[in-house]
Amino acid sequence: MARAYLDHASSSPLRPVALEAMLPYLRAHHADPGRLHAEGHTTRVAVESAREQVAARFGARPREVVFTSSGSEAVNTAVWGAQARGGAGHVVTTAVEHSSVLDSVARGATEVTTVGVDRLGRFDPDEVAAAIRPDTVLVSVQLANHEVGTRQPAAAVVEQARARAVVVHVDACAAAGHLTVDFGGLGADLCSVTGHKFGGPKGAAALLVRRGLRFPPFLVGGAQERARRAGIEDVPAIVGFGAAATEAGDDDRRERALTERLAHEAVARVPGVERFGDPDDCLPHLVCLGIDGVEAEPILLALDQRGVAVHSGSSCSSESLEPSPVLTAMGVDADRSLRASVGWSSTDADVDAFVDAFPLVVESLRGLRR
Repeated sequence: MARAYLDHASSSPLRPVALEAMLPYLRAHHADPGRLHAEGHTTRVAVESAREQVAARFGARPREVVFTSSGSEAVNTAVWGAQARGGAGHVVTTAVEHSSVLDSVARGATEVTTVGVDRLGRFDPDEVAAAIRPDTVLVSVQLANHEVGTRQPAAAVVEQARARAVVVHVDACAAAGHLTVDFGGLGADLCSVTGHKFGGPKGAAALLVRRGLRFPPFLVGGAQERARRAGIEDVPAIVGFGAAATEAGDDDRRERALTERLAHEAVARVPGVERFGDPDDCLPHLVCLGIDGVEAEPILLALDQRGVAVHSGSSCSSESLEPSPVLTAMGVDADRSLRASVGWSSTDADVDAFVDAFPLVVESLRGLRR
């Protein structure tokens, strides 16, 4: 039986175009891009071509793209760099940020102001701006929420932070490849994006750095990435990232149709199920459901036994066994959420499999509690 993979928000299958682009650099072209010989020139050209592709996808100049190994590294680089540049001062962020943001901010800041959200998981940009102080060295907010999908008013935060000469970072890892990310139009100083959530390979991401902004590198020991990130470049992964970026972003309507049908059928067929987050102004590929009376883990495992892969909680917190901090901040039941997400390879059959299995699983588990 074919399995239905509905966890693209954690990681999406590799796009064929990315795989084909990577193969020559796995099989034959192995040289260090920093070397002056012909072999090094070949891999350098590949890296720079990928940089142009990524820049074009995200509305940046090629020189503003700094390749990293993951979205979490890009976030840590942004947070550490802003603090190294301005001193370990005051940082403003929100309660629904990814753990990579919250943990890196907590590690380095002298003081952190964490702004709350409403029941849809959305922060108020005026409240974020009001938290800025004379000693604020960084404001870090997300473009869209990674767990419930709610789009955030990041542009309004950027405008107010930049007006007060405060460095602002936007985490766009959840949105990249599914919503338009226009770094130039957004006006942020820093923006983190990653490729594996829209069909690029794991191991390739980027921090977009506004031209003219200078701060020390997070990883030191080499002059790679124009002395902004030490370490030999992962050429195959970077090439795959660039290739995936050329195809991503064209499936918004199809993804939205799939998730809307999934959410509608789940709520209509199963009593006590609600959709978390903003159902209209949201990521097109992600749905978060709350299920009354049954914890998420047994539902997830039972769906897995029926060939349906979904997730509970955010992509980097499921091992902690703690209630979802995003849902806790929203004031909803943090123990009973299920996240389903589609992507470039998803089909109507995948949604059919979930829609058929979900009511049976929930009914069975609720029956055990009677």
